[in-house]
Amino acid sequence: MAKIVNTIPNLMTVISLVSLLNLSVAHNDQYYETLSPKKLGLKQEKLTHLHFYFHDIVSGPKPTAVKVAEAKTTNSSSTGFGFVVVIDDPLTEGPERNSKPVGRAQGIYSSASQSDVGLLMVLNYVFTEGNFNGRTLSILGRNAVFSAVRELAVVGGSGLFRFARGYAQARTYFFNTTSGDAVVEYNVYVLHY
Repeated sequence: MAKIVNTIPNLMTVISLVSLLNLSVAHNDQYYETLSPKKLGLKQEKLTHLHFYFHDIVSGPKPTAVKVAEAKTTNSSSTGFGFVVVIDDPLTEGPERNSKPVGRAQGIYSSASQSDVGLLMVLNYVFTEGNFNGRTLSILGRNAVFSAVRELAVVGGSGLFRFARGYAQARTYFFNTTSGDAVVEYNVYVLHY
């Protein structure tokens, strides 16, 4: 009987070790898989140029850009450092407010510079017309508002814009210094499948 009792702990140790080895082998580098783009139905990449106007309306009864936060020192800062604005701005074919809508710019911008008016912009262009209806492009970058041309990165997208990358060039078309309303022309160059 003593031999059986002594064998049980040794048997348990062997079973435990085998179980641990199986666990470590089962989880070794199993969190990823290298895929062929063709396996996902991806075709040759295309380069698309989009051109539209962004209407940032901060005044009036129905603003499309609303300040939701600011630092204690924002009002005393020459750059407005520390404010945060949430936007749902119209995107149109032309610079006029009543021009044909092509989508919305939805997201956040914030004054992120103490030395000049430099905005951190995190937004999605949500398209509502044409081939890109229902698709989005995700934009991230610094917008030095008073520079003639600013460049922001296209960091992704959805639908036909899956795996998108590229850049967006912004040029101020109109800025009202009293109301703060602005119209910005965008040329977006995006590689996508």
